[in-house]
Amino acid sequence: MLQSWLVGGKPVLRLCGEESLVVSERETDQALVTRAQQGDKYAFDLLVSKYQRRLSRLLSRWIRDPAEVQDVVQEAFIKAYRALPSFRGDSAFYTWLYRIGINAAKNYLAARGRRAPLVQSGGDDEGESLEESDLLQDMNTPESVLMSREIGTAVSEAVDALPEELRTAITLREIEGLSYEEIAAIMNCPIGTVRSRIFRAREAIAARLRPLLDKTKDGRW
Repeated sequence: MLQSWLVGGKPVLRLCGEESLVVSERETDQALVTRAQQGDKYAFDLLVSKYQRRLSRLLSRWIRDPAEVQDVVQEAFIKAYRALPSFRGDSAFYTWLYRIGINAAKNYLAARGRRAPLVQSGGDDEGESLEESDLLQDMNTPESVLMSREIGTAVSEAVDALPEELRTAITLREIEGLSYEEIAAIMNCPIGTVRSRIFRAREAIAARLRPLLDKTKDGRW
């Protein structure tokens, strides 16, 4: 008999009377999804507990008000639960959930005539801000606080000015740390398209940062 419980906020599976099974996150999620599809509401509650914070953090890139974020997260989980019978495991559960969440956020903003802003991460144990991502590793030299803040502001403004598809791709890649395959599944497009969008987004951000970096090299801070 399969049992599950939370350890450190993550579901763990084992067979009763036997040694614990070492399974991948995707396999663990799929086991919980299968149980939820069979009517086990507690199994879905475990998935909610596991991904609620991650989904909230992701959607806060689109929606600033924390209360609104929680409303949209709740709506996303409700939609996911209702659509669960159609989930076949072709992609990872969290990839499928992210896609539902992002669409819910976009629909929420569209219904209110608002454009999704970029919200900088305050930094936590699960993610990093765009300024701290691989995109900017070469730029994070020991310079003045003023320079760091101005670069951070320029990055935020550059990402905010990107077309929605580029902004979504670069956010999922550089902030959420998802693979190209996962982003392609979330955005429902080929991997080549994802690579192109991320490349174009990086080019646009680099163009916005270039004057600041040139200014730094000239020693005019």
